[in-house]
Amino acid sequence: MNLRLFLLCVFFVFTAILSGTCSPNYGKPKEEKKGKQMNYEVQKSDEEWKKVLNPDQYRVLREKGTERAFTGEYYYNKEKGKYLCAACGAELFSSDTKYESGSGWPSFYKPTNEKIVISETDNSHGMTRTEVHCARCGGHLGHVFPDGPAPTGLRYCINSVSLKFKKD
Repeated sequence: MNLRLFLLCVFFVFTAILSGTCSPNYGKPKEEKKGKQMNYEVQKSDEEWKKVLNPDQYRVLREKGTERAFTGEYYYNKEKGKYLCAACGAELFSSDTKYESGSGWPSFYKPTNEKIVISETDNSHGMTRTEVHCARCGGHLGHVFPDGPAPTGLRYCINSVSLKFKKD
């Protein structure tokens, strides 16, 4: 590979890591909010969420933040178990569907239940991606991309701080 191409690749990877994004998305969201407030089974005021979530969890789950790549508690986790929503305890993903994507965030190829994760279009950071939320409480989890492994071809790129792990 020539030096110019190598430096260009390094620049794009470095930019993605610093901006807290996984990669651009070319897929379509399952659901889009059309300016309406979503009603969730678990509803709390901002003050109530601040009492039950630590500052990092609140920033990611309630304010759509992102943790830095390769820093999350569950990125390297290889134990068998279930990944629950850190805000409401809903079972989101299984260790059976977790894989090493190299993105810097825990990655899964499917949720435990197709209805437990909802999505919407995210146009932040100068790109279009599909943002995923917990369907039970609306907490921001991360993004889903169409570059995952079989059988789904999807990569759910999830912030560790949005999750709690429960060993089998």
